[in-house]
Amino acid sequence: MTIVRTPGYVMTEHHFTVPLNHRTPTGETITVFAREVADPDGRDRPYLVYLQGGPGQESPRPTKYPATPGWLERALRDYRILLLDQRGTGLSTPVQTPLAGTAAEQAEYLTHFRADSIVADAEHIRAQLGGQPWSVLGQSFGGFTTLAYLSTAPEGLREAFFTGGLPPIATHPDEIYRTTYEKMALRSRMYFERYPGDAERVRKIHRRLADDDVRLPNGDRLTGRRFRQLGHLLGMSDGAERLHYLLERDVDATAFRYDALALTPFDGRNPLYAVIHESSYADGFATRWSAERTLPTEFEDDVELFTGEHVYSWMFDEYQDLRPWKDTANLVADHEWPALYDAEVLAKNEVPTAAVIYADDPYVEREFSLDTAAQVRGLRPWLTNEFEHNGLRSSGGIILDRLINLARGSA
Repeated sequence: MTIVRTPGYVMTEHHFTVPLNHRTPTGETITVFAREVADPDGRDRPYLVYLQGGPGQESPRPTKYPATPGWLERALRDYRILLLDQRGTGLSTPVQTPLAGTAAEQAEYLTHFRADSIVADAEHIRAQLGGQPWSVLGQSFGGFTTLAYLSTAPEGLREAFFTGGLPPIATHPDEIYRTTYEKMALRSRMYFERYPGDAERVRKIHRRLADDDVRLPNGDRLTGRRFRQLGHLLGMSDGAERLHYLLERDVDATAFRYDALALTPFDGRNPLYAVIHESSYADGFATRWSAERTLPTEFEDDVELFTGEHVYSWMFDEYQDLRPWKDTANLVADHEWPALYDAEVLAKNEVPTAAVIYADDPYVEREFSLDTAAQVRGLRPWLTNEFEHNGLRSSGGIILDRLINLARGSA
């Protein structure tokens, strides 16, 4: 344990040893890192555990000036924060290239990196830090993990907050991905309403990419289907502008190619995000490349439609950083995942719970979220179109403050 004092914060760095498979606690172990952040006068406040989006992304690294993430200052008024580097990310034992073993051994290893294992890690850590129930804030995939927490270990929770991450229960991934494509079609049309001149730019880029071998700075070919994955930006508050400023440049400009590479969400730094992404929606199912199988004909025919947070098998050929994971990813796609959520437990929930649901979220469909909210006893939902999927970050403390008040019955 290391204590670091920075302007405005006291940060305690924890390294915990946890079982790779919590069902066999005497077997292989890994390390999970957590950074405790406290106001200098608030080191005895109750814990709020932050569960990051992803899957496969590390927790944010806080700085005081400007405060990042923006919600942290509001949280520190009531809590000390535990920023958890979920297993496989950040300073926890990493999942990186190369991963030891055969493809089958790698796939089996990765079955222990879903939300249920993250919850088990959190409970292990809670016991090490005194065992008192704590509050949890789940952003996006972190919300999926929070629902698994409410399902399997509600006794560990004092409060639960969801931001853009209230997932469907016992719903096949195919049904989920069909709705995300509908939302991405809407988002694409909204984008061209804002920037009508970009429609011809996009068509021109697709013609060029079909006719010529256009290479990104890392040597990968920029194909049309890879280019349209930049639509993942469109669910964020600044996403349309970031995409537009890219399209202002000519495809032959060096800056265009560097920016296009940088804006792609899938890379070798974080292979876990691509390899196990679909498993986030696998509540008792195998995915078998669900997003690929459910791609609508409309998207195949209309190059103006961007895709979003969708993973495809072809990526493990076209992305050189992902090629070493191809056989493993195919095995993970065929894995029959156990259920994540327990509807009977959720129907008896006693943990004060609140969730913000973003009305036009292209990553987590609001109708599924509203249906889940109705199944969790006592959960207070807040449906809004004022914020996008990154509302927790972009709103400063507004969203977290509202959720705290909702869960405590004061809003």
